[in-house]
Amino acid sequence: MLPLQGRLTIERSCQLAEVSRVGFYRFLKWVAPVDEDMELRSLIQKIVLEKKRRYGYRRVREELLKMGIMASHRRVLRIMREDNLLAVQPKVFVTTTDSRHNFEVSLNLARRIKVTGPNQLWVADLTYIRLQREFVFLAVLLDAFSRKVIGWTLGRRMNAELCLTALRQALAERKPLPGLVHHSDRGIQYAAQGYIDLLQQHQILSSMSRTGNPWDNAICESFIKTLKHEEIRGQKFADLEDLQQHLKDFIVEFYNPQRLHSALGYRSPEEFEREHAARTPSGACVAARLSFPGHGAIYQCNGEQPQKDHGHSPTHCVDESPAGYSSAGCSPAEPACASPAGEESVTTKEKKETKKQ
Repeated sequence: MLPLQGRLTIERSCQLAEVSRVGFYRFLKWVAPVDEDMELRSLIQKIVLEKKRRYGYRRVREELLKMGIMASHRRVLRIMREDNLLAVQPKVFVTTTDSRHNFEVSLNLARRIKVTGPNQLWVADLTYIRLQREFVFLAVLLDAFSRKVIGWTLGRRMNAELCLTALRQALAERKPLPGLVHHSDRGIQYAAQGYIDLLQQHQILSSMSRTGNPWDNAICESFIKTLKHEEIRGQKFADLEDLQQHLKDFIVEFYNPQRLHSALGYRSPEEFEREHAARTPSGACVAARLSFPGHGAIYQCNGEQPQKDHGHSPTHCVDESPAGYSSAGCSPAEPACASPAGEESVTTKEKKETKKQ
């Protein structure tokens, strides 16, 4: 991390300073590493304090790389450990899902979706936050493509209206086209008739996780973990209004525009969406892709042997599949050579009788 010398070489510098090159390198060997380590330590402390101890050593290293400073993971981790700058570790997660209800449960479409752009798959979830004198609840909606928070609301009651408020906020901000998939757990708030009616009103497809499987909604679960780890833990909030302001600062000022995501190539959600918009032609509508098990066996018989499926299921665009999807629509036409083995077609029998005559 020495300053650039420009066009002046080390040899010429030593001549002008009337010192030997051996003496210069001996001095550099013992003094420069100490100065470099102190400068790196100072930058790491600055990054950690600016991010309010939300970043671990991996994201701190990525910030250093953006500054043009090379440092290994082990070196950054060592310095952060020595200076007691490691991020606060989260506590055990507590579930808030009540799936014991009589409402209709939707199929899990999110498992088959390969997201290729914004507003193709939204994920939603609920969590609780403990204040000094009460528990409050947070409903969030994220765009699965960029991990951006597009809707959120706080309330004292964990009901369907809390989730509806977050959904209305997301709809007003994003204005999605028909065919969007909304994924959540099987909680009664997301299965309630009022919530489903609002989804159907905007032609949004409902998708729900499998029973007792939080990994189906891993993107939203990960955000809640990040929120509690980097903002909630270690802080005391006076009341609901105080928490509301802190969450607004975290989501609007930090998480969406600044926080680096490893899944996005260490870019923030807004930066990731801007780069995608720059690559996509103006006005182009990018569709998600859906894959279904068994579609690798679909082929057209042309007299050749069918190719075996090597484990790669073909994918289908959302505008082709889930909207107006039916099992008949996905069934291939029966091949011309699909008659049972050993049986002759009517045309073949007629040709043989003609030859005999």
